[in-house]
Amino acid sequence: MRHQFIKYFITGISAVILDIISLYALKEYAGLRPVYAVIINQIFLLNFVFFVNKYWSFKAQGMTTRQAVKFLCVAGVNYLIAVIWMWFFNERLGLNYLLARVINIAIAVAWNFLLYRYFVYRVFQPALPVNKPDAGNRDVIE
Repeated sequence: MRHQFIKYFITGISAVILDIISLYALKEYAGLRPVYAVIINQIFLLNFVFFVNKYWSFKAQGMTTRQAVKFLCVAGVNYLIAVIWMWFFNERLGLNYLLARVINIAIAVAWNFLLYRYFVYRVFQPALPVNKPDAGNRDVIE
């Protein structure tokens, strides 16, 4: 599990870098308010995080549609939290938008790993076959 977490963490660091760069670019160069910039950049980051975690971090094979639906449920909650977080801490309290985003990401890291490992990318092992005695070896009680 440690090796898996390290890969998840590396994926997360690269996602944070992409997140901050795209957030900064959308705010500073495209002129969007931070809350709108977060709305846009999260859509692109969701795809990046899903596929890198699926194939590299958790090596989850098959069931892409089912995993994507579960991932989108988790991401939807994270997305709402990110938007509300940005609105509250940046627009209401005046906290720097980049600092607000980094704090939000840091808090989400722990619960996301557990949700990804045990909910989204969980691989179900087939049940072991039940040993059935041979018909010729049965003791028949009459």
